[in-house]
Amino acid sequence: MAAPKWGRTKKAVVAVRDFLQQHLKGEKILLGKRLNEALWARGIKNPPHHIEVEAVKDKEGIIRAELVGFVYDEPTAAEREEKKTLETKVEKKKTEVKKEEAEKKEAPKEEKKPVKKKEVTKEEKPKAKKAPAKKAEKKE
Repeated sequence: MAAPKWGRTKKAVVAVRDFLQQHLKGEKILLGKRLNEALWARGIKNPPHHIEVEAVKDKEGIIRAELVGFVYDEPTAAEREEKKTLETKVEKKKTEVKKEEAEKKEAPKEEKKPVKKKEVTKEEKPKAKKAPAKKAEKKE
């Protein structure tokens, strides 16, 4: 698929999801941990050309996909809880940073006292008077 180098792996993940959606006609698509790692193993610029995937569709219409040879692992309750706590910590830090920035903007700036400048008087030099230009006499 045509995509810029800096977005090829993102495009590959979307392509896998689209392929599974088209062929299995499911509502929700969950990609396994090992499948995701295989797609991202060589970075964002160089995803694998071919990848083998096993996909299973539930009665509810949820599609779970994983690399061939591995079983899709549901995250445990502890893992889900840990993820939520990390997300809340990140959100709290973001809000704290925003509050600090807002306080800095709202805080009145220190008023600078005007610096007294010494009055410097220039000695005026008398201007030289220019002599009126002589008009050339007309020759007849």
